[in-house]
Parts: sequence; structure tokens; C-alpha cells
Amino acid sequence: MMVIPSIFIPEDWSFTFYEGLNRHPDSIFKDRTVAELGCGNGWISIAIAEKWLPSKVYGLDINPRAVKISWINLYLNALDGNGQPIYDEENKTLLDRVEFYESDLLSYCRNNNIELERIVGCIPQILNPNPDAMSKMITENASEEFLHSLSNYCALQGFVEDQFGLGLIARAVEEGISVIKPLGIMIFNMGGRPGQAVCERLFERRGLQVDKLWQTKVLQAADTDISALVEIEKNSPHRFEFFMGLSGDQPICARTAWAYAKAGGRISHALSVYSCQLRQPNQVKKIFEFLRNGLDDIRSSLDLSFEEDSVADEKIPFLAHLANVLKHLSFFPFEPPAGSRRFRGLIANFMNTYHHIPLTADNVVVFPSRTVAIESALRLLSPRLAIVDEQLSRYLPKQWLTSLKNVEKTETRQNSEEVITVIEAPRQSDLMVDLIKKLRPEVVVTGLGKFESVTSSAFEHLLDTTREIGCRLFLDISDHFVLSSLPSSNGILKYLARTPLPPHATIVCGLLKNQVYKDLEVAFVISEDKEMFKALYRTVELLQGSTAIISQLYYGCLFHELLAFQLADRHPRAQRNAEKTVATKLNGVSSLTCPVLDRAEFSINESDESSLVHMDVDQSFLPITTPVKAAIFESFARQNIAESETDVTDSIRRLVKSSYGFSSDSDTEFIYAGSPAELLTNLMICCAQEGGTLCFPTGSNGNYVSAARFLKVNVVTIPTNPEVGYKLTEETLSCTLEAVKKPWIYISGPTISPTGLVYSNEEISKLLSVCAKFGAKIILDTSFSGVEYSSKGFDGWNLGATLQKLSSANPAICVCLLGGLFFKMLASGLKFGFLLMNQPSLVDALHSVGGVSKPHSTIKYTVKKLLDFGEQEMQDLLKGIAEQIEKLRSRFKSLKQTLENSGWKVLEAEAGVSIVAKPSAYLGKTIQLNDGSGNRKIKLDDTNIRDAMLTSTGLCINSASWTGIPGYCRFTIALEDKDFKRALDCITQFKSLVC
Repeated sequence: MMVIPSIFIPEDWSFTFYEGLNRHPDSIFKDRTVAELGCGNGWISIAIAEKWLPSKVYGLDINPRAVKISWINLYLNALDGNGQPIYDEENKTLLDRVEFYESDLLSYCRNNNIELERIVGCIPQILNPNPDAMSKMITENASEEFLHSLSNYCALQGFVEDQFGLGLIARAVEEGISVIKPLGIMIFNMGGRPGQAVCERLFERRGLQVDKLWQTKVLQAADTDISALVEIEKNSPHRFEFFMGLSGDQPICARTAWAYAKAGGRISHALSVYSCQLRQPNQVKKIFEFLRNGLDDIRSSLDLSFEEDSVADEKIPFLAHLANVLKHLSFFPFEPPAGSRRFRGLIANFMNTYHHIPLTADNVVVFPSRTVAIESALRLLSPRLAIVDEQLSRYLPKQWLTSLKNVEKTETRQNSEEVITVIEAPRQSDLMVDLIKKLRPEVVVTGLGKFESVTSSAFEHLLDTTREIGCRLFLDISDHFVLSSLPSSNGILKYLARTPLPPHATIVCGLLKNQVYKDLEVAFVISEDKEMFKALYRTVELLQGSTAIISQLYYGCLFHELLAFQLADRHPRAQRNAEKTVATKLNGVSSLTCPVLDRAEFSINESDESSLVHMDVDQSFLPITTPVKAAIFESFARQNIAESETDVTDSIRRLVKSSYGFSSDSDTEFIYAGSPAELLTNLMICCAQEGGTLCFPTGSNGNYVSAARFLKVNVVTIPTNPEVGYKLTEETLSCTLEAVKKPWIYISGPTISPTGLVYSNEEISKLLSVCAKFGAKIILDTSFSGVEYSSKGFDGWNLGATLQKLSSANPAICVCLLGGLFFKMLASGLKFGFLLMNQPSLVDALHSVGGVSKPHSTIKYTVKKLLDFGEQEMQDLLKGIAEQIEKLRSRFKSLKQTLENSGWKVLEAEAGVSIVAKPSAYLGKTIQLNDGSGNRKIKLDDTNIRDAMLTSTGLCINSASWTGIPGYCRFTIALEDKDFKRALDCITQFKSLVC
């Protein structure tokens, strides 16, 4: 074998490595495709080919001279003394089996799409004093000293392993994951100086199972300076592992080893050979493939090592699924408020496959949590009296739990302000039945004890009792519902397999039993009554908006894993008995809420087959920027996240200070929820309980106005004028407040939704002064702000001086700052809301009105990460936001031109993701529609034009009944490029149909 000074001479490291390879059975390399990293003079590649007869060995080295020497050594061993080829038992020569190439680790194989079955590497593990070595030009003319240094190079990848000289091995492993076949094996030599746990963790946290093949001790090279390791020990709790001589069996730290060596002693360290395989190869490959797309920094956060296999079996598939979603989806598509159709379909399929209950997606409504589902159902039904299981009542509004005024009343309520009375009951069916018979409630919410859930008797008894008195039953099965391929059945599900769920009964289930993210919750509600299904999903839209799609993705992945391996339609559809006779009268959707649900304008609950264009939802469908994707993935990939990493309070404090000049102090309460809509809902309830009047300017978010009416809040509309773009002014506000008692004022700003205009700092200061004069509580909704694209001269708000002046004059002034992050960051699919309050009495009232869905720690981690990026002026994030703001500016111009050319009058917009326009050329004209049930003619007005456009073109917009501005409809512009073009075509098509 030939060697030269610029390459490593074979020594203890490579000999130990070869001994480790020998520990494997002979079949490990037979007929396999193998790559050796850092082949040096090629002797190991040649030895593997000669002993184990692989189909091909690629010897790779970054040192071009090492490659040339390897080719020379290959010919020296492949030819006999007469220059003739030496043939093996398969009539092949080493020249047939071995090739050498210059390659930075596995770049040659990656660039040539070579899939490997075995990867071996005796890679140097030395801290290099010149971390910039890789940036130097690698040429044939480089000096011998530089090329030798390059062989020792450890690239700074941002991993903890870099501190221990393991960065190059870490990079080799990650590159190996991309090119190795699913059942492939990687074998590496590793010095034990960092400690065995650190060495093994390098593989385990990348999703590999590790087997130590061989371990020995080697003397530390006398010319190696370990002072860098001493420095690491000085600044961290970590201790390296050395030994005194080759016979020492007790490890010593780097500091002791350095002192011992300085005194003339010889020190050694362990040298191990590790064999590793991917534990879930296809999923791990997807994860690393995603991380290569400009997300290199996240790899330092990835941890796929788990103490329990059940955790790994749950988390790794989800991370692979999330990686696949984030890689291929540029935005999260529209999902109906009832929940993702895919997720609801998976729930229905699981019920059908595992419990033989024939459900469809249209029997399932998704809620952020079980608590939210129960409270929403009670607000929907608005019963005089409800009995609620004591384990389910703890988060209900305090007022419901302390009121007794309805217990003795049997007559129908006359007063819309009367409070729901909730009686708590033990979770025991016989006691619950006795209470139901005595108190005759209108709604019962309960679960069943473990012993009662075994058979269906208790459930049937509850069904019969509630049916007899005309009472609605909500049964919670959360404690008995298991996501498993061997789920334990229970009496409730057995009953549903043989009998349809009666119209008066609804099933509630909170999903919390996962192995990984303990506080990540989603709930679903099952009803086989179409009217109840419709009322429930409309309630979600009004009070919560929708459930976070990321949470649905997680549990959807679990359901999918349990269904994916099953053969479709293997079992015949379950045959069920006819349900029992239903009660003649039920306390259904009360007369107080029915008109609100009927009049409110909801998003279209489309079927799977439809492909509508949604310009009627407050969601951005613009591409998600790479930093946002990175933050989302990292939040789920991390383990052991510190509490400080999810504490967003200081970041939100700085955000509202820098964006709006809103100062906060130790008395300011920060409240977080799954969305701004949920927080606004609770503020509305506080207003109603106080006997206040909530004042909305004409031209406010239609869902919010409908939600207030649904919650029985006294609502007053403040007139606005077209001359000022339907903005709120001092004059109109003063005129309204003069006639209102206990006023609450809702103001959307700086960006006004849905008109897209902006309140200047001077305008908002004047409005706040008027509110203070009349003692009004103020809700400043900033959740639609942060995307100003044409607001010339707008420098943001600086509320500090105004609020300080007003609070000095009236310390009781109450300003609630409501906000969200993701319009500002244009991160669709993520939901997060915050509320800042400065009045202790209102804070107490808010906490007593019921629960909101708490944002999961992964969401808060993402929020904090993105806000930190913004403060650090991360260029990728700022560039992405700037590009999207420019796109919105262009979109507004295009939409305005198309609308005006089609006979619409457009209100000039400056910011946000929506605009309003008046169908001037269409009002009073007649159009013939065919909605599948036959042709019909309608005379167009500013309300039915929504249905006309939907039916004739598939374009969804909001009508004037939603905007509240006479004649004006709402269009959102943050659409995906193809959908935006389709929207413009639909507008033009509608013109041709009418005109």
C-alpha cells in the first residue's frame, strides 16, 4: 500500500474500525452497494471488496491526492506481478467492484442519485483550530499541510456535537439518511472522549437505532492539544472521558488528563465502532428531506430519541407528515368551520372500522376543546335549567354555577337576559336519572363511570329518561375513547353500532390521550340529527371561528396511522335497528337564538367535490414564508422545551409597544387564547353580564356582530358616512354615545376590517377621547392589522401619550387591546389571540365567564420564535413579508380594475386582506339560476347577489348583510395565485351572465 504525507497513514483508528467491521456476519456486505467515507489511501475499501464481495464499493475522500493514491493502491492489489487481473470466485476483479472519487462526504452519491445499502466511515474527530478551512479553495496545488488539515476538518453545523468534535460525523449521518436504502446500515468509528452517552445520542436523536460492535482503547496522540476540551469543561457541566494509560479502567476528565499528560503521563481514550439503522426509515427520510430545503438550522433542534417506543411510534410519523405538509403546501387551504373534512372523515372512518358505527363526516363537528364544545352547546340551546356532571362543569361560567333562580321555575322564560342555571351532579347514572326526573332540565351533560361504561344499560337508561321528558342529552365519552389498533370497546359505542343516535342525544369526545403532546387537545361532537349538526358548526364559526388546523393535523395523523394498513370495504356496512320513538317536543335551538342563526351569513359548507373560490373568509392563502415553516416544525420537533421558550408575554409587550405605542405595566393582564374571536366572545359576554351595550361602527366584521347578537348582547350600530370611507368619526360616535348607557365600543384598527382603510394616530386619539368622555369601555381590535400596503404617511399608532392623558383625567378608563399575530406575519393555518387589559374588575369578570381554548405550547413557541425573528430583523422573514405586502398591493389594483370594468363601485383600500365594493350595475336586474333543483329567476339586490354569484360562478363573497354597509359586498384578496385569477374570471363571467 502506498501512502504520502498529505493523507492519513493507517493506524489504531482505522485498524480498530476494520476490526469492528469484522464483527458483522459475512453476509453484511455480500452483493451490497457500499460507500466508505474518508477512504484515505483506500485500504479499507479494497479489503471490504476482497473479503465480502460487494457489488460495488465507492471510496470517497475530500482530499484529491488521497483519491489518486487509492486508485494506485487498487491497481496494485487488483493485478498480479505480471500485470494481469486477479479474479475472485465470482470471476470479477477488484477493478469491477471498487471505484474512488473526490467527494465532500456523500456529495458524489447524492449528485449521481446513487442509493447505498451500506455506509462505513472512519472519520476524523478532532477540533480544528481553523473552522473556516472549508471555505478555502480545494485544489490540486494546495499544500501538503493544508490537505492534511482538511482531513481533520470539523464543519460548524450549529450542533452541540460540534463542541465535541463530532460535527463532521453528524453531517455524514444526515447525508447518509438521504442516500441509504430503508433497510441499510451505517457503521462509524467514534472516539469516546466526549463520553459514550454523547456518542450514542448523536445517532439516536437522528432516528437511528445503535449497536456497539467493538470498543478498545487507543493512546491519545502526543501532538494533540486537548486544551480546547478543558475550556469546554470549564464553561459547561459536561465532562470528557480519558483514561490513564491503556490499562486504566476509571475515566478521568479533560482537565485531569491535560495535567497528567503535562506531567509526562500517557493518556488514552475509548474507541468504539457503532452500527446503526433507521428505526422508521421512510418517515425519518421525509423529515431530513424537508430540513434540507433551506432549514438547516432546525436540525440542531431535532430530537428523535425516545425512551419509550410508543412515543416514537406516535411522534416520528407525525413529524414526517408535518414535514410533508409543509414541504408541499405553500399555504393551508380553506377548511369549513365544522373542521377539516379530511379530519372529520378520518374520525368517521375510525368509528366505522373499529367500532362498526356507520358515520360520515357530516355527523362530526370539531371544537378546540371539550370544555369549549360543552359551553358552546349550552349557549346554543340556551336552556332554562341544565344538569352537568361535576367533572365537566368546573370551567363553565361562574354565573351559571351560582344561579338558582330557574330551579323552581317551570314556565318558559320571558326575559332574554335570564341566566342559564347549571346544577352540578355526580357522575353516577342512577343519581343522575333521579335528578333528571325531579328537576326536569332541558339539557343534561354527563359522562359515565368506568364500571357503567362496560355495558350499554346506563346509557340506554339515560337516553330513555331524557327522551321521556323532552330533554337533550350530551354524553361525554372522552375517558373511554382510546386511539389504538386494539381499542377497548364500551357499552356506548356498542349501542351506536346497532342503533342510530336519537335526535335528542349528542356524543362529546375530547382527544387528549396522546403520548407526545400532553396538553394538545381537540374535541369532536357526533350528532346524527342534521339540524343539530348545522347549528353546532354555525356556533363554532360565530364563537371560535374554527379549530386550529395544526391540531387537527396531529390527531388526523394518529387516525390515519390506525386506518392506513386496513383493507378498504373489507367489512359490510353495519345494519342498525330502527331508533326508538322520539319525544314530541325537545328543547332544541331556542327561539332566541334561531333568528340570529337564520339571519347570519356563514361561510359555505362545501362538499368534497366542489371547488369554490373563497373571498369570504378572514384567512390568508398567500405562501407561507420559510421562517414561519421553520418555526412551526421546530416547535413540534423539540423536546424538553423550557418554560421561558414558550413565555410570549415579554415579546407581546414589546410588539404592542413598538406597533401601537401601547404601554403595559405590572398591572396589565395578558390573556391568550386559540384565536382573537374567542377572546372577543368572552368580552361580549362580560358586556352582557354588566348590562352594557356593545356599539359596532357600520362596516364592522359581520361574524362579530352576529356573535354578539347570538350571545344576547344589546347591540347598537354607529352610523358611518361614505364621505370618509365609512370610518368612525368624533361626531357620529358622540351622537350615539349620548343615548347609550354603559357603552362598550368596538374599533378595528389601525386597519379597519372589512373596508381596508386605516385610522391614523390622530383619528384614533380623537375617538379614544370621545369614548373616555362618555365612560365607554373600549375594545381595540388590532388582529386585522400589520399589512399596510397603500397607506401613505401612516407611521403607525403611538397611543402612549393619549392613553396617559386620558387615564390621568379618568383612572377608571378601560382599554382592551385585542390582537393576533398571523395577519402581521401572514402565516395561514396558525391561530393565536392575545388580549391586554388594565382594569382588575374586568379581568376578574373575564375569567369568570367561561373557558377559552388555551394555545398549545407549540403555538406559543412558534409565536415567540417569529416575534424574535421580527425583532432581530431576520432578512428572510422581512423579505417574505415585504413580498407578500407588495402582492396585496398589486392584488387590490387588479381586483379594483376588474370590478370597476364589471360595473362595481370600489371603496379605496389601504391595508389588510379585504375590500368592499357596490354592485351598482346589477341592482334591480334579473338573472336566471340553476342550482340543481331547477331554474329560477331572481331580482338582484345587495344581499342575494352573494347566492347568485355562488350558484352561477362558484365565487364566494360576503353580501351587504354581512358588511353592514348598505349596498357594499366584501371580497378578500389574500388568495393563492390560481384562485385569485379564477376569482377575477368569475367576476367577469358574472357580468356576462347578467348584462
